[in-house]
Amino acid sequence: MFTFVLVIIGLAFAFDFINGFHDSANSIATIVGTRVLSPFAAVIWAATFNFAAALLVGTAVAKAVSSGFVAPDIVTPSVIAAGLIGAISWNLITWYFGIPSSSSHALIGGYAGAALAKAGPAALVWGKKWVETLSAIAISPVLGALIGFLIMVAVFNALRHATPGGVDRFFRRGQLVSSAAMSVAHGSNDAQKTMGIIVGLLYSVRDHFAAADGWRHVLYVGDVGHIPMWVALGAYFCISLGTLFGGWRIVHTMGSRITRLRPVSGFAAETAGAIVILSASRLGVPVSTTHTITGSIVGVGATTRASAVRWGIARRIVWAWIFTIPCAGILAGLAYLILARFVAA
Repeated sequence: MFTFVLVIIGLAFAFDFINGFHDSANSIATIVGTRVLSPFAAVIWAATFNFAAALLVGTAVAKAVSSGFVAPDIVTPSVIAAGLIGAISWNLITWYFGIPSSSSHALIGGYAGAALAKAGPAALVWGKKWVETLSAIAISPVLGALIGFLIMVAVFNALRHATPGGVDRFFRRGQLVSSAAMSVAHGSNDAQKTMGIIVGLLYSVRDHFAAADGWRHVLYVGDVGHIPMWVALGAYFCISLGTLFGGWRIVHTMGSRITRLRPVSGFAAETAGAIVILSASRLGVPVSTTHTITGSIVGVGATTRASAVRWGIARRIVWAWIFTIPCAGILAGLAYLILARFVAA
């Protein structure tokens, strides 16, 4: 059991790394697309502020994931392992095709799919967190688009007499701040989901580590709402490391293929995305940073004219959003059925 638990923790941190890798576009696509920073400088900037979120936000999202979606009493190491396998598989598929899907929803869908494979519908906690998360699939990108649109309109009106060169220089500096805020927001929401999964795992095997000696006792979690410091720091470190490596296929899609970005529009999109995500993190709602920043980019692009947004690309992204939870869930369910043949379920 001890070795199996360590392997699953490693798998969870691997997911966190892939999450950062897959979702690096959320933090850097706009700042790279506007050429404010080089790709290398942008990923270092984003990774730094991903980790800074560990010092700046709470753990409300982690607590929601650990107990708000799947009944803690039915969780086993095999359920957690299968959920992670499903989420990682879907992330890699969408990364390969350069589609900005949601790592958050892949993780939640994988977790739910594995639990359903084990115990059926009774495995899920049907209530507030499911309603909030499923609603956020539609609400967060719409809010991002609306706030991004309003910020751009406000900027256009405030600076209508300024020269284009002056506006560009001002917002090249401003984009450093907005990109940092988006990176903190990304870390605040996405890293916490992995924290919640690990806590759910450790709570499920608490009886094995309650009387453990030495360092093994750090694996004991007697309260599903308690987030050990090593879990939090490990999650933030891994997502930051993944961001540092960057998922360049998705950066290209979001930074240049949805709409043409300038420093002022990049600033507006990042600021809008950060406002929505940090608000959700404060409320303990797991939202998709990918959905939110994509919606913000669309809203900013629409201020020029509707045709400035490449709606064909946007539609392809929306289809990926719709399929993420069920597809990750199916992959995780299959993984659980396979694991159950070889490991105690």
